[in-house]
Amino acid sequence: MGERLAGKRAIVTAAGQGIGLAIAKMFAAEGATVIATDINQDTLDTAAASSDNIETRILDVLDSDAVNSAAQDVGAVDILANVAGFVHHGSILDCDEEAWDFSFDLNIKSMHRVTRAFLPAMLENGGGSIINLSSGASSLKGAPNRYAYGTTKAAVIGLTKAIAIDFIRQGVRCNAICPGTILSPSLEQRIAELGKEVGGVDKAMEMFVERQPMGRLGTVDEIASVATYLASDDSAFTTGAAIPVDGGWTL
Repeated sequence: MGERLAGKRAIVTAAGQGIGLAIAKMFAAEGATVIATDINQDTLDTAAASSDNIETRILDVLDSDAVNSAAQDVGAVDILANVAGFVHHGSILDCDEEAWDFSFDLNIKSMHRVTRAFLPAMLENGGGSIINLSSGASSLKGAPNRYAYGTTKAAVIGLTKAIAIDFIRQGVRCNAICPGTILSPSLEQRIAELGKEVGGVDKAMEMFVERQPMGRLGTVDEIASVATYLASDDSAFTTGAAIPVDGGWTL
């Protein structure tokens, strides 16, 4: 592809599949050395096989000790992409305390613990770019049956802006990507589950597509392209932004 990230080191969470894998692969294609992390070694093997620029590491972003150990082992990175997340389905009446706590732990506290662990070395190294995965279903727009998910993804935008303003003079930029409906393994699973209720996968897919203003779903590579822009020096004057990549869904 190009060399926009040549000489840079990046770490990507949830890089075993979907958006995380697409980001890791595109970062590597643009010249970065990528540490791809996930909790699943099989999916990480797929990531490693896609590029000589990708190395892998098992990392549970829910485990503070594991995150701190990874930061010590990896050292300074120029790019941090916080991708790990979970979609809870339901309203407040469907969300018990366990689901609420897990949603916050994976969707927002993981970004806190990973960023807090890797930021000191990034600062000592002169700065870098932090990219957080939020969602269109956040403070940008309410979505039916996305109570816990929308709340936590709104918190991601708040976290992003807080980090951006605190370190704006120290060479660290922090931005959020807010995807719409993206065709990924997690969405395919939800489509399969909906298909059992509506008469098949094709019908379920049609229902998802009909909701999209552009008449199609987004792709993981379209999210990875924005992440690559934010990771590169092309976005040197961009920080604290929450960028919708949703085919007009939040308009």
